[in-house]
Amino acid sequence: MQSKVALSADADNTVFEVENITKVYQMGEVDVHALRGINLKLYQGELTVLLGASGSGKSTLLNILGGLDTPSSGTVLYHNSDKVTQTIQTIDLSKASEHELTEYRRYNVGFVFQFYNLIPSLTARENVAVVTEIAKNPMTPEEALEIVGLGERLNHFPAQLSGGEQQRVAIARAIAKNPDVLLCDEPTGALDSQTGIKVLEALQRVNQELGTTTAVITHNAGIAEMADRVISLSDGQIIKSYTNETRIDPQKLTW
Repeated sequence: MQSKVALSADADNTVFEVENITKVYQMGEVDVHALRGINLKLYQGELTVLLGASGSGKSTLLNILGGLDTPSSGTVLYHNSDKVTQTIQTIDLSKASEHELTEYRRYNVGFVFQFYNLIPSLTARENVAVVTEIAKNPMTPEEALEIVGLGERLNHFPAQLSGGEQQRVAIARAIAKNPDVLLCDEPTGALDSQTGIKVLEALQRVNQELGTTTAVITHNAGIAEMADRVISLSDGQIIKSYTNETRIDPQKLTW
């Protein structure tokens, strides 16, 4: 599954290479085509918004990138650059075993979902520590919470935090293991716009300060303006992809 190759000029900043992937789910006697021949690349340090309505295939695509699901056909390559040895470790996620996918998710990817999934009986610090205890090179929970603006809320339980604060704890938990990739599934979907903007500011800070390759899926077109690149999906296909010449600060977004 894994191989190491010398860095090349065109490969050293490519994190994901997705080639002609499809995903078909069987619902009784009916085949549901969630993805229909997706081709894309995601690059190191890039903040990408995957934009589309419910049922467009964006969550399925994100789950495949995160090793939570595998495509029915096609190839998904993940390139992990080792700056020390100047090599790239390439993982073929489309052919990986369950054990290999588990290792990939544990050490390479941070996830943020629409619902925060915090443990109610643990403080913010303790919720983040759950991840740092199994990571190879984690930051401290205090460092992660400081990055998302919750350095003063370390000892608060989820019930003592607002929805936006809970989501920022979830982001801190995701980044505390120092992942190469941060995948966010509708991170503002359960929040009002004012609270959602604070969450987007936290994601922007993570992307810019840590250089974490970040993909955010959303149905909210207003969020697209903060991205380096926007990929629009409909009916399991990419219908448009474009680069923003200037990223808009989340505080200036409206929806």
